[in-house]
Amino acid sequence: MSLCLLCTLPCAARLQGQFLVDSLLKELPRGKEDTNNVKLLTALSYAYVNIDPAKGIQYGKDGLALAEKLGWKKGVASANGMLGVNNLSRSDYPKALEYALKSLKINEGLGEKSAIAGNYGNIANIYNNQGNYATALEYYSNALKIFEEQEKKESIAITLGNMGNTYSNMNNYSKALEYSERALKMSEELKDKHAIASDLGNISGAFANLRNYQKSLEFGLRAIKIFEELGDKNDLIANVGNVGECYLDMARDSAVAQTATEKKENLGQAIGYLTRAIAIANEIGDLDYLQTYSQYLSEAQKLTGDYKGALESYEQYVTMHDSVFGSVNKIKILELERKRQQDLESLAIAKKHNERIFFIAGMLLLLLVILFMFRNYNLQKRSNKLLSVEKKRSDDLLLNILPAEVADELKEKGTAEAKYFDNVTVMFTDFVGFTKAGEKMTPQQLVDELHSCFKAFDEIIRKNNIEKIKTVGDAYLAASGLPLPNPKHATAMVTAALEIARFMHERKKKLGDRTFEVRVGIHSGNVVAGIVGVIKFAYDIWGDTVNTASRMEEKSEPGRVNISQTTYELVKDVFECTYRGEIDAKNKGMMKMYFVG
Repeated sequence: MSLCLLCTLPCAARLQGQFLVDSLLKELPRGKEDTNNVKLLTALSYAYVNIDPAKGIQYGKDGLALAEKLGWKKGVASANGMLGVNNLSRSDYPKALEYALKSLKINEGLGEKSAIAGNYGNIANIYNNQGNYATALEYYSNALKIFEEQEKKESIAITLGNMGNTYSNMNNYSKALEYSERALKMSEELKDKHAIASDLGNISGAFANLRNYQKSLEFGLRAIKIFEELGDKNDLIANVGNVGECYLDMARDSAVAQTATEKKENLGQAIGYLTRAIAIANEIGDLDYLQTYSQYLSEAQKLTGDYKGALESYEQYVTMHDSVFGSVNKIKILELERKRQQDLESLAIAKKHNERIFFIAGMLLLLLVILFMFRNYNLQKRSNKLLSVEKKRSDDLLLNILPAEVADELKEKGTAEAKYFDNVTVMFTDFVGFTKAGEKMTPQQLVDELHSCFKAFDEIIRKNNIEKIKTVGDAYLAASGLPLPNPKHATAMVTAALEIARFMHERKKKLGDRTFEVRVGIHSGNVVAGIVGVIKFAYDIWGDTVNTASRMEEKSEPGRVNISQTTYELVKDVFECTYRGEIDAKNKGMMKMYFVG
């Protein structure tokens, strides 16, 4: 199920697309400067969310200006809410959050419970899209509580579905299944066919990730049947493709007991469904799905020995991949051309202004002054540009070595003091069988694979606001909660660790012996952090917390995230954890340990 916008305009939510826009635009010319016109403008803003969010923002701003002029707080809250969802549609998350929080604050002052719940849902959607899943779940839970108090079944179903998707993003598929099944039950009570089909698709996805392929196929096929009845090809294609992918995963999963004949039948089903998904993608012109399912089809054909078909499908995948990136580049080029035209128009206006000055001051004298100023300006501009480039290069190099706060202190004072941090979560990762894998690779291949893995790790921890400390050989060290405190330091680190484990699992499936398996250990506590050395100085951390995190990693298993008792107490309400018992850790004695997930 895609994330739904929980808005305060239920009348608008029932109408869709261009039909709603056209009907509202007919009413707009007759609008007066009253509260009804504010409602009309905010309804137009919502109608444009999935069509043209730029127009949606303009109508939202018009509605906001009128509501503020009238002093109508409810209208101000509603317009801010619409500006939030339109900015979310444009992936401008800071702006979306700014408007959503403004709307929430006003609605809280007015005591508008339904509107507050809608605000909670929209704020949760923003955090979800940013990858801040723990915070998103908190807001979804707040929204769900109000909707259940008010017995708003449709909103309850939407929120449960969104929470299921969030748990799925966190790789917590058991929780994802639990909330998706609750959403399905509510959708069936409402007899909302589209919602039922969406929930069935989400349940199918959760079962697939839990490797319960038969259940995944059961729910996926039910979803397909309903979307066919509704004639909804946009949602149908995803479910047809997912069923095809499920058959493919089942065929290539070594843990599934299957004869050669059964494996061949599963591959045949995969090819059939993926071919159908590609046909729908061609029909509706969806390049993203065409690209994805062409790649899966190529893999299925290769496993059946149809190398010619596999090559043709892969060529289609490459073509679609280039087309998608080409479309993005085309949009960028058009934007640059638009900006260039604006600059030319600005220059033309400036030129006319200068011509009037030339006439007043005298052409000859003004020309000499302009020539002198132009020459001086170019010299200064060139000098400033060189200085700016060098300064940026220096700053970027420093920021690549040190956290921003430490780098700023170093630039300002010339030194940076070591600091004590009381609430920090430390993570160690290590690659299993690194030495053995290295024997099968050239030195360059080994370094390239390490670089690819650590680059992905860097992106994951950056997204979760975690500080990378260093790499030592094939080990990776990171800390959450410094140099800036983070009350959710443990949740952020476990979220990142699960993403790292998932990334390496998928990479292992794809590359086999050309990559590694990862072992992850996490512990929470206090550390001392600061700069060490004068030549090639580095930001590092020390303390028993670091040593204990290392022991957690040593006692972990391939593909698993092992956490200490301390970390478990901080994240047990967010993640499912399995108690492993007390395990002997080097120089630590017996310690309680848990696997996450």
